[in-house]
Amino acid sequence: MPDSAPAPFGSSSPRGPGAIRPSSAEPESDATDGVTAGALPAVPRLSVIVPTFNERGNVERMLVGIDGALKGVPYEVIFVDDDSPDGTADTVRQIGERDPRVRCIRRIGRRGLAGACIEGMLAAQAPLVAVIDGDLQHDVNVLRTMLDRSPDADLVVASRYVDGGSADGLNRRRGAMSRTATGMARRILGIKTSDPMSGCFLIRRALVERLAPALSPNGFKILLDIMTASKEPMRVVEVPMAFAARDEGDSKLDSRTMLDFVTLLIFKVSGGTISPRFVWFSAVGGAGLVLHLLMLKGGLLVGLGFAVAQSIATIGAMTSNFAMNNVFTYRDRRVSGLAMLPALLKFYLICGAGAVANVGVASWVFEGGWRWWLAGVAGSVIGAVWNFAMTSLFVWGPSK
Repeated sequence: MPDSAPAPFGSSSPRGPGAIRPSSAEPESDATDGVTAGALPAVPRLSVIVPTFNERGNVERMLVGIDGALKGVPYEVIFVDDDSPDGTADTVRQIGERDPRVRCIRRIGRRGLAGACIEGMLAAQAPLVAVIDGDLQHDVNVLRTMLDRSPDADLVVASRYVDGGSADGLNRRRGAMSRTATGMARRILGIKTSDPMSGCFLIRRALVERLAPALSPNGFKILLDIMTASKEPMRVVEVPMAFAARDEGDSKLDSRTMLDFVTLLIFKVSGGTISPRFVWFSAVGGAGLVLHLLMLKGGLLVGLGFAVAQSIATIGAMTSNFAMNNVFTYRDRRVSGLAMLPALLKFYLICGAGAVANVGVASWVFEGGWRWWLAGVAGSVIGAVWNFAMTSLFVWGPSK
């Protein structure tokens, strides 16, 4: 198949920002799909997946950089946008109207880097798929380097920690988090790659299709998930990458990133038995217990009777748990506005039933001759599993 590509990207066009400047060899067509009359776009050899959130200002520069790095290579670029309020998806579509290589997947009600990458990779047409951040911190020229090494590997990782690579774009806090997470992944999961936290890699699409059912759409560390999900050895090649400082857009890394990583580790170590979402749910429950005890003690100190203080503490802790789960555990299914009140009422009912199950199971275990603390743990586990399963289905379920 001959390597060919449509005209390069340009910002100067009467059709608006991001439109393509046609080359002299391919005069501009009136067709709305941006394809010259009588011609078909080349079948892509590489699909580039770019997850975005509030990165409108980076789109044009990103595409110009990709076009320069992949000269002579048939490719497509799929932006997967988490419904950016700054109009990132609209900017991508304006360019896509003039160039069939550029597509946009706009995700509504779903958030998270891993899920965006998975959706983009599964929508790809090319036999090879590369993932690269849309914040320009990854050097787009690494795409060509990874493509050149692809015949030797199933997975090519752009590493900041091999000779020639650099992590200078990380600030002190993020650098420490990255090094800590890398060390934990290598020691606990036995990962040999120098940079399993890298957000830039190239993989065979057939491998993604096979691994997709085992991948978690939550969190950020999709590469680590891919490497641990494969039951068969993969041929992994590393290439150096310089990680630059962010110029525009919003960072996809926040205070939850390290906790997301820890929940993924627990999920992997448990053989997929304990889901990352259940870990978050349990952590919120633990925080709710602390709040409950503090409120109970406060009520007793101000002279309230135990029953009244306990009731206030219970409602307060349940309300706090609902709010925290809505923000953290189910952030990709978050309820808002008028929908919060019925969701909260359902949360109260479900957790109330869970408390009854907790007491019933604990009493049954204790009366069976088991130690008191084993009975308490048994009741707590049953209550937690019930609350998690029922709230996942009826409070934050997809059907809402």
